[in-house]
Amino acid sequence: MRAVLRGLRRTLLPAEGDRHGPLPPLLLGLTLVTGLVDAVSYLLLGRVFVANMTGNVVFLGFALAGAPGFSLAASATALGAFGFGALLGGRIVRVHRHRGRALLTGALTEAALLAAATLLTATGGVHHDRHAVIVAMGTAMGVQNAVVRGLGVPDLATNVLTTTITGLFADAGDASAAVKAARRLLSVLAMLSGAVAGTTVVLHAGHTAATALPLAGVIVITAATTYHARANAPWTRAV
Repeated sequence: MRAVLRGLRRTLLPAEGDRHGPLPPLLLGLTLVTGLVDAVSYLLLGRVFVANMTGNVVFLGFALAGAPGFSLAASATALGAFGFGALLGGRIVRVHRHRGRALLTGALTEAALLAAATLLTATGGVHHDRHAVIVAMGTAMGVQNAVVRGLGVPDLATNVLTTTITGLFADAGDASAAVKAARRLLSVLAMLSGAVAGTTVVLHAGHTAATALPLAGVIVITAATTYHARANAPWTRAV
């Protein structure tokens, strides 16, 4: 238990000289944003995920089989937008060999796309511009996940929790995996918190507020990353 607690502290407050520097807490922030985004997309855009592509592929299968309440066009649009965003994110990682700058560029791109989704919602409403909002949010999530993948921080993928939860329980009792367990636990809690917060805003505030919430989260992460993008420590080097 003490080892896990130390792992929690190391993840949230990385020590100077840590291999991944400040990246773990920043990626936990993006994991929370993922929960926010998918809560908003599922509840406001009609049974479609823009970050969780595993669920979205399943929804696509439901739609193809004719299950009511699932949209073939919406699921396909989300998949296409996510793929395009991942293409952009991969390019960002290849251009910026400095991990802090890669994260900053990815966060700025994601913020711009989420701002577009918020603007579309504020001016036309999510139902009028549904597919445009899906494209903007799906592309943002594709960028995020490709950049995070390129950063190479273990156990902090920001969107895939099936593997994370499997590892959390499969490695239970292994003292050498305490740091991994801490990161996995924090990832689950971050996404859960994002989903709860996103759902609360959807149910009790306007649609514009719901789409603006993940934007606010990314802006905070972008601001924090701006400082670290100027660093020249070992953690900044590509893995």
